[in-house]
Amino acid sequence: MAGGVRVDKWLWSVRLFKTRTAANKACEQGKVSIGSSADDAEIAKAARRVDVGDHVTIRRGRGVVTVVEVVDLLEKRVGAKVAVEAYVDHSPPPEPQLDAFGKEYLPQATREAGSGRPTKRDRRQIDRLRDHRTDSG
Repeated sequence: MAGGVRVDKWLWSVRLFKTRTAANKACEQGKVSIGSSADDAEIAKAARRVDVGDHVTIRRGRGVVTVVEVVDLLEKRVGAKVAVEAYVDHSPPPEPQLDAFGKEYLPQATREAGSGRPTKRDRRQIDRLRDHRTDSG
């Protein structure tokens, strides 16, 4: 394909968006940008064409940014294994989540429902985890 593929269609076909409508809406809201590198990206409309080598940047909620490099042009939605081969992910690591006090949020330890009371060993591990959290800040 000499002219490339529409960006909304490509984002949908490589499974970065669940529906083509969602990809189109993200483009309309200015959350998708395209450039030859992630630094010189310009906001893209849905009809903008992507070519091999372009870097597509997607801004999602809460500061989550996805940066992918186009490797293969796909117009039709494909299986997940094939879709992953159509781009190279250059996304930065996610920023740590902070709680109300500005400390890094650590997820709570959970147990499977119906697994019964914790054993003595489980209790010691839980206590160690809790002690570690209070000591770290």
